[in-house]
Amino acid sequence: MSASQIPPATTVPADDDPTLLVKIFGKDRPGLTAGLCDTLAGYGVDIVDIEQVVTRGRIVLCVLVTAPKGDAAEGELRATVHTWAESLRMQAEIISGRGDNRPRGTGRSHVTVLGHPLTAEAVAAIASRITGTGGNIDRIFRLAKYPVTAVEFEVSGAETEPLRTALATEAADIGVDVAVVASGLQRRAQRLVVMDVDSTLIQDEVIELFAAHAGCEAEVAEVTARAMRGELDFEQSLHARVALLAGIDESVVEKVRAEVRLTPGARTLIRTLKRLGYQVGVVSGGFTQVTDDLQERLGLDFASANTLEVADGKLTGRVIGEVVDRAGKARLLRRFAAEAGVPLVQTVAIGDGANDLDMLNAAGLGVAFNAKPVVREAAHTAVNVPFLDTVLYLLGVTRDEVEAADAHVED
Repeated sequence: MSASQIPPATTVPADDDPTLLVKIFGKDRPGLTAGLCDTLAGYGVDIVDIEQVVTRGRIVLCVLVTAPKGDAAEGELRATVHTWAESLRMQAEIISGRGDNRPRGTGRSHVTVLGHPLTAEAVAAIASRITGTGGNIDRIFRLAKYPVTAVEFEVSGAETEPLRTALATEAADIGVDVAVVASGLQRRAQRLVVMDVDSTLIQDEVIELFAAHAGCEAEVAEVTARAMRGELDFEQSLHARVALLAGIDESVVEKVRAEVRLTPGARTLIRTLKRLGYQVGVVSGGFTQVTDDLQERLGLDFASANTLEVADGKLTGRVIGEVVDRAGKARLLRRFAAEAGVPLVQTVAIGDGANDLDMLNAAGLGVAFNAKPVVREAAHTAVNVPFLDTVLYLLGVTRDEVEAADAHVED
């Protein structure tokens, strides 16, 4: 292509150049955008911006264009657009102005709100708090209507961290989940998700499943309670509980694997993440006898946990190797990220307990899933509905995109 054939760059109107905002609203139907633009094309205008929203079959189509040349041309354009709209039983509004949209403020974030249900009162409170921090809501759209209602606000004019702090307080007061993440390419580039297992990926506590077969549920529960009271640290409580399993036949492992119940939405979350090119791993204070099976069944890229020692076909009541505790989970997140070639800032960690806090804080995005209050307060964001795939909405993935991907595979 010669220099003379290279098309000219798009002309951006100066702040004082006249422009027209053309708005069409009414019942949606095929061909509206093409028809309106074809009508405008007769006046030699350039499109500066365009956006449309369809809600319950009603459309609002907005087109910002440069003003047509000539004294009479604008009046003719207005009359022609109104006539075209009326022929389709639509309404039209044309507003004169100057220049493009005003620049968005510095500091841009995505605010995801999850409600079950999502009330008007909750949205009003969140929107008011955004405004109170100096932020402006540039756009709102729905990510999902089930199993929860999820909407996303694109916000400018407020820095992410102060906005996150303000909205976390509001969310706790009104009973919704709110996640705030910075805008930009980094959000789309998160390529490693690491989850806790017990009460996160699965609904169960694996040590309790083993204890049920050993007939020592009460004793295990007492040791757990002591740990919760701060009388034992995690490693001490792990050794104390595992000791109660001494003498159980190794065949119990298969029974426990069969009893494990995945959290609702777990398969959807992992399947969708893998389709998006993410790598997925688990870290657990539980046992490899279960996590290895989960890794194979779910196609996980990484898995690490404690290992129950077995001798002569019996559990010995000991674990072997380095204990995966709170600090260990954070180390494993870093190791998985290094092996995956993913910067730590592009990782997502999900967990429910204090044992997960170091991992949640080390990740680029830490998600407290149905977590204890201390964990919810310390994590970047919290999800308090029992559906693990809602984490997808925090990454900007919509329910429609998930279902479309599933349908394509089935076809």
